[in-house]
Amino acid sequence: MNEGAVLFADVSGSTKLYETVGDAVAHATIETLITLMRERTTASRGRVIKTIGDEIMAVFPAPNDAADAAMEMQLGTGDMLPVGGNKLGLRIGFHFGPLVERDGDVFGDTVNLAARLTELASKGQIITSRETRDQLSPLLKNSSRRLYAIPVKGKANEVELYEMLWQTNVEATQMATRTVVRAKRTSLRIKYHEVDITLSEERPALLMGRDQTADLVIRDKMASRSHGKIEQRLDKYVLSDHSANGTFVTVEGEKEILLRREEFILRGHGMITFGQSRSGTEEVVEYFCE
Repeated sequence: MNEGAVLFADVSGSTKLYETVGDAVAHATIETLITLMRERTTASRGRVIKTIGDEIMAVFPAPNDAADAAMEMQLGTGDMLPVGGNKLGLRIGFHFGPLVERDGDVFGDTVNLAARLTELASKGQIITSRETRDQLSPLLKNSSRRLYAIPVKGKANEVELYEMLWQTNVEATQMATRTVVRAKRTSLRIKYHEVDITLSEERPALLMGRDQTADLVIRDKMASRSHGKIEQRLDKYVLSDHSANGTFVTVEGEKEILLRREEFILRGHGMITFGQSRSGTEEVVEYFCE
């Protein structure tokens, strides 16, 4: 069995771009980004396995190669001018481990975890695992910071997440050299019927469920008594599912996803439903990252 670093890079904001500038301009812009990602992959000794809409999947011989490509992708995208007022960005995740190769494609837990890390990344963010980060060169290790740990289906232990710091501003440089660690001041606004709650440093967590002792009592019969939790971790707000039927999350402009005993970093504006899809219920929690 071979080993390799699997990387997924997803264009964030593409749905809004199509709505704003139309199909032709949006398609041309996305193709420009796909070409950029392909070029950065090849330059870092990688191979593009496939493109899936506005996402690419690539494999690299070593973690350093994947990290280099990810940073170059972000830098190249950051240099692009807004299109129709839309500033696009990439969400990138990569993980190194054993691979099953067949007919030019790759399969296995390494691929699944890399895809999961990409789902957790925010626009402009690169996320990897601790196992992968530990195999990076000293320089690249210094350009990373620990985020938190998440449970992953099929793994006995939680996976520790690290963010690769690619931006060249002063704050990122200070964090990379560990001289200063600063988190952005953020808040999360939650709206549910007549309830309006803001999470911040003063109130960093919210328990949700059907039980009357929950911080936010959910009226949906499909919700569990102790359904889930939203909590602040550094400058992120993380939704954790603890339920029997799962938690559905829709980030504005993206497809709905289902969490089952998993975690998700809330970003932008979106909707959360409990035990059933948003299309089947009016019991919807709306959130705004501010």
